[in-house]
Amino acid sequence: MENVIDTLWHEYQSTHFLLTQRLSHDYPFAIVTAHNPSGLLLNPSQNRLLDRQLQSKIQQYKSPYRSLIGAAPDLSHMEKSWAVFIDKEQALELGREFNQHAIYYVNQGLLSLVACADSAMPEVEMGIFNHRLRLVSELPDIGAHI
Repeated sequence: MENVIDTLWHEYQSTHFLLTQRLSHDYPFAIVTAHNPSGLLLNPSQNRLLDRQLQSKIQQYKSPYRSLIGAAPDLSHMEKSWAVFIDKEQALELGREFNQHAIYYVNQGLLSLVACADSAMPEVEMGIFNHRLRLVSELPDIGAHI
């Protein structure tokens, strides 16, 4: 029987990203969330508080960043996330600080899923980032979707 982390790891690999504008592929960037730490579903106000803490931490890098939504393909689950133009190690540190199982990393337009804590988990190449991208006029209010 699969454990919870294996199930989540599989779900992470189907994630799509809602953005209001395309991101440059000239520089690598990470996609990090603070929502639902350790895979536990929190209520919207708890997730908003963690998201504000993550944004504050991201601002300390003094690197470009953009908000986005990581979502299940059918939009049944959504998490506020941040695209941050930092290196992979910095992104993994952020993920670990906010008790995330994984982060996404985009390098030369290719999307990868990278485990934060379990170094035995292989990095998963997920293909071209733009194939997972959905441009929207505004990001949805996800409080009602959690």
